[in-house]
Amino acid sequence: MENTNTSVMSVKDWFITVLIVAIPIVGFIMLFVWGFGGGANLNKQNWAKATLLWFAIIIALYIVGFMIFGAALISSMSNDFDF
Repeated sequence: MENTNTSVMSVKDWFITVLIVAIPIVGFIMLFVWGFGGGANLNKQNWAKATLLWFAIIIALYIVGFMIFGAALISSMSNDFDF
């Protein structure tokens, strides 16, 4: 069933949406519900999917950064113990 709710969301709707997303665990779960649940406004649905994509990109960058930092740390520690 295709979502046909494409009406413009008001400032109040967006305010409540951002407020809910600001709640740590509940907000993350709600992004999945709005993004893939099918009952949300099409604008909110696309926004939720884009926000989840940004989260995925940021997490991937953090993982790469920690890997680089960890490799540098291990490399510097192994050099300290060479006799």
